[in-house]
Amino acid sequence: MTTFGDLDGRLAQGWGGRKPNGCRVIVVLARRGGTTAAGLLTTLTVPTERLAPILVSVGEDRDSCTAVQPPTLLVGHEVAASGRTAALVFGASQVGVAQGVLDSVADGLLEADQETMVFVSLWLDHDADDETAVRFSAREAVGEAVRDAVTGHTKERVRGLVEERDRLTHPYYGGD
Repeated sequence: MTTFGDLDGRLAQGWGGRKPNGCRVIVVLARRGGTTAAGLLTTLTVPTERLAPILVSVGEDRDSCTAVQPPTLLVGHEVAASGRTAALVFGASQVGVAQGVLDSVADGLLEADQETMVFVSLWLDHDADDETAVRFSAREAVGEAVRDAVTGHTKERVRGLVEERDRLTHPYYGGD
């Protein structure tokens, strides 16, 4: 297993689910006391209209909510367009993010401790409408991103990107 010190500043993205209930996440891993953690914690102390970070926690009611270990901060990539989208980010997505992080702990990729922090920036389609699908999407995306942040791309994958660089595209790119 990679030690928590080796993870500081690692980042990756993950995709989960299908439109309109799919999501994309960017995950940054940080070490407590490091500069990456200091920068990430600044987002908690200086929220903006655009970013309202939350400490990911789960439980059946307010009194039983427990923060996920390792501590995980969740912010949306953008302001939610409606109350429904915001509820999906802070409800279903939060549960899925928690599950994805805890899957990574169960898989031995992360330690369930206070030494490592996970920062998740999540994009959710404004047309999302299915809480269960959104939860599954967030879980899948976070699991993929954490795995990629910890293990990195294979040399073959990186070589493939370099070799295909003139033919690269993206799901949101429609040009020539």
